[in-house]
Amino acid sequence: MNMKKAMKKWILPLLVMVLLLSAALKPALAYFTTYSWAKGGYTVHQESRTKIEEDFSKWTKNITVTNTEGEPVYVRARAFAGSAYALIYSGDGWSDGGDGWWYYASPVAAGEKTASPLSVKIENIPKAEMDAGFNVAVVYESTRVQYSADGTPFYDFSQTLDRGGEQ
Repeated sequence: MNMKKAMKKWILPLLVMVLLLSAALKPALAYFTTYSWAKGGYTVHQESRTKIEEDFSKWTKNITVTNTEGEPVYVRARAFAGSAYALIYSGDGWSDGGDGWWYYASPVAAGEKTASPLSVKIENIPKAEMDAGFNVAVVYESTRVQYSADGTPFYDFSQTLDRGGEQ
């Protein structure tokens, strides 16, 4: 009979403990299903790298883009100086894309640069700013050369490799 009394003595605390644990089970499961950890990664390598060089003299920026390594790329560039200034673009091998960008016609091979610079002449500069100075930001993009079925090279700037700019 001693055994029956001992079991009765432990049944009530055991039932209380089971009841408390079952009440805490749902929030504990919610925690484990809400949070998770993951390990690993995937390295993305650019196929080409480009850099821009700017030379400024006589209120004209001369822009040259160099393909430092990788596959041949097409490049495009544009400048920003505020609406008060007129920017006049010119350069052999460069053409206006009608979208604010100037496109270099030929692919630039690895280790080479655009054969002629894109010149951006700044006009309508107020005298006060000529003495004080101001910035003209140049932005460029490059994209690898694509080839059509007949082998003709073309560009697709929705697949941008490099974006850069300097002031």
